[in-house]
Amino acid sequence: MTTRNNGYLSGSILEKTLRAGHFTVTGELGPPQSADGKVIREKAALLKGYVDGVNITDNQTAIVRMSSIGAGTIVVQESLEPVIQMTCRDRNRLAIQSDLLGAYALGMRNLLCLSGDHQKFGNHPTAKNVFDMDSVQLVKMVADMRDQHIFQCGDALKGQEPRFFIGAASAPFADPIDFRPYRLAKKVKAGADFIQTQLVYDVEAFALFMDKVRQLGIHEQTYILAGVGPLKSPGMARYMKNSVPGILVPDEIINRMTDAGKPWAEKSKDDLTKEDKQARSEAWQAEGIQICIDLIRQLREIEGVAGVHIMAIEWEEAVRHIVEGAGLYPRPSVA
Repeated sequence: MTTRNNGYLSGSILEKTLRAGHFTVTGELGPPQSADGKVIREKAALLKGYVDGVNITDNQTAIVRMSSIGAGTIVVQESLEPVIQMTCRDRNRLAIQSDLLGAYALGMRNLLCLSGDHQKFGNHPTAKNVFDMDSVQLVKMVADMRDQHIFQCGDALKGQEPRFFIGAASAPFADPIDFRPYRLAKKVKAGADFIQTQLVYDVEAFALFMDKVRQLGIHEQTYILAGVGPLKSPGMARYMKNSVPGILVPDEIINRMTDAGKPWAEKSKDDLTKEDKQARSEAWQAEGIQICIDLIRQLREIEGVAGVHIMAIEWEEAVRHIVEGAGLYPRPSVA
């Protein structure tokens, strides 16, 4: 892992925390489908002090939302460190490089490079995608801007280069599974300083993935953060298992979520009162948080896992309970 003479690539809190050897925690903040900056500030307040960096999604699931850079600027103002996401779906290489120069000037220091969900899954399915480059090429372009001080075309930057701590994503269980470690290796060779994985619920399968990662020596070249996320209901667990490609959910976890609602299982839907439904929902959510805590404890034991990326989608309130329950609070202070 290459560093500048001052010891850091970007000097971000996320980078310093990882390089210091602390088990690192990142979170996720989804911008609103509006121009309301208050939403960002409220979500940032729930995460501040519990994560070392927070991903700001970039038109997540191909649905129009406040821009990652715009929301990231508000997060910086709230004294929380953003990890801005940049997808290849919406911009060509000119726009990407231009936006990254602006993001760096506005105080952002961490970047996650993604291909992006296809627009057919979002709320503008007839929109034209771009995909001028893929995520590996994007990582390489950003690394060259930072380390070689050149644009993708080869021209030199005329002044300050954007010194991002560069991240990429990995889907350990996406088909073809055997290819996943090699795909990860390509991103690391291109210049990815850290990796955030897709959600992990099957720790045994993830351990096998990490075995291959270690055989390739990738864990010594980058920092790997395993993706985790709290489940809200048995239905959500079953949906993850049956309908989301690249996510493995063991029956044991589905059974745990189902058992949490047993006190209300004997009642028919028509007999459940409003209070019953609320109590059942709270029981499911408490179990979902506990499962997430248990997963983090198991993932910490796997060699090469440098931290976790908590994806509590539209449930930022859960992050505090997860981080505290996993013994990861308070977060370390890094100079």
